Amino acid sequence: MQEHITILHTNDLHSHLERWPKIRRYLLQKQTNLRQNGVAVFTFDIGDFIDRAHPLTEATMGQANTALMNQVHYDAATIGNNEILGLAHEDMNHLHDAAEFPVLLGDITDMQTGELPKWAVRSVILTTPKGTRVGVLGMTAPFILTLPLLGWMPEKLDQAMTQALAELAGRTDFNVLLSHLGLPTDHYLAERFPDLQVIIGAHTHHHLPHGEKRGSALLAAAGKYGEHIGRIDLEITDGTLTKMQATTVDTDALPAEIADTVEIEGYRKSGREQLDKEVVAVLPTAYSTNKHADNRLIDLGLAALERRTRTTIAMLSTGMFLGDLPTGRVTKDVLHEILPHAVHPMRTTLQGVDLWRLVHEVAKSRAYMKSSQIRGMGFRGGSWGEIIWDGITLADNGDVYVHDELIDFEEPYTIGSLDHYYFLPFFPTIEIAGDNKMSYRTVFREDFADYLHEKFFD
Repeated sequence: MQEHITILHTNDLHSHLERWPKIRRYLLQKQTNLRQNGVAVFTFDIGDFIDRAHPLTEATMGQANTALMNQVHYDAATIGNNEILGLAHEDMNHLHDAAEFPVLLGDITDMQTGELPKWAVRSVILTTPKGTRVGVLGMTAPFILTLPLLGWMPEKLDQAMTQALAELAGRTDFNVLLSHLGLPTDHYLAERFPDLQVIIGAHTHHHLPHGEKRGSALLAAAGKYGEHIGRIDLEITDGTLTKMQATTVDTDALPAEIADTVEIEGYRKSGREQLDKEVVAVLPTAYSTNKHADNRLIDLGLAALERRTRTTIAMLSTGMFLGDLPTGRVTKDVLHEILPHAVHPMRTTLQGVDLWRLVHEVAKSRAYMKSSQIRGMGFRGGSWGEIIWDGITLADNGDVYVHDELIDFEEPYTIGSLDHYYFLPFFPTIEIAGDNKMSYRTVFREDFADYLHEKFFD
């Protein structure tokens, strides 16, 4: 008996909803056409479908994204770091309340229960009309440093994979991994676990236009931001995989329809309208991104960081603010427009000698970083800008002053900053010498809103 199976897949959309109408239309049309021709079809998403940089995602904590996913009848999905690290624990627990597809996740447990999250299963077995049994597993990037801050515990990957495959042993004809682990890890898994025949990848935003054979597995991936849609064609003979081929489709090259523009704008408009209903503060004067202005926005940001981290010293990059704050009513929509980033507060303690080094690292990197286009690690802006300090002064002769007193190399100092600076390679002192306490209960935008509300709300 011979059978043809097609897998359609998406990954790392990151709420780039400007491509969603084309993606949805393509997936629904292919599902219909292939089934009419006797082909079994499965559709999967490999995580990071959401990104709080989009106002609709922010306003609904991703639940609008889940509703969009329901439109294309995904057979299963896994989650990425933008879901599980971008949302508070309780919001993550409700992200998929209305999902019409199973969420697969085998390498993360809920620290409150010690079990898999209540919204996830380790694997599913999907059966084609001709009886071929397809085991589908899901895994996501195990960020051991940050996931526990939100109440999630990553398991050792080999152990999690061994358990998941053991549960499927003897019950499937072949297995598919939905991997939000990154290409290097996919390579490792393909060589380490021969029971994985297809690995569909994500996380590192790699694009494999013709797939990649590694070990006994076919690797596939469709890049990032919905720029491509993936397709895998499989041929099954007497229950055995005899042919595998991966391709991708350029989403932007697909035909557009007149209604697409209205729909896309509608997503943004709906999100902004919801956010605009929530007033955070009423400012008596405008605040500017210009670091030479009388009322500097960066100073409000530094004060917000100090309040959140309980410090009197703070560092903040000017590129975090994408626009000015006007006089008068400030809503969550206004703050989301100027602070779309998924960055979190961090409290760092350094000995004086190490703080001196950090201040000089910042100064040395200033010219290069000022116009650098930083991507990822939570930053959703353009140019990175430059670090502004509160409580720190660097003299022309290289001396460092803390609140106008010469730094004491033997004394500890505590600084308010962002986890973003820990993950960047430009300030190694933070990672190497710092005692760093990150908080993932909030993003900086929320801390800034709390500060404005306390200071300026009538």
